Amino acid sequence: MSKKELHPKDYRDVVFMDEAANFSFLTKSTAKSEETIKWKDGNEYPLVKVQISSKSHPFFTGEEKIIDTEGRVDRFKARAAKAEALKKALENKALKAKKEAEKKSKADK
Repeated sequence: MSKKELHPKDYRDVVFMDEAANFSFLTKSTAKSEETIKWKDGNEYPLVKVQISSKSHPFFTGEEKIIDTEGRVDRFKARAAKAEALKKALENKALKAKKEAEKKSKADK
């Protein structure tokens, strides 16, 4: 294959539309589409609908989710305290069972 055949030859003007952000832009593309749209210049172009664009993606809009790190820390500390309490309860139960076993063995003698 020669370098002349490397790139597609069907570049054309296409409108990409992000319906969620009510945003459209006209660019050159090889994307296929059955739909068309009348653009601002009065011409009709193929229409490609996209799920996300620079207007709706959090990275580009700067509207990132703020993570509740304080809440995460509190939940972690609560789980750790609960685990520690459970550990102590099991230790106390084992110690109590050991003492009762010793009493029983002394009573049997």
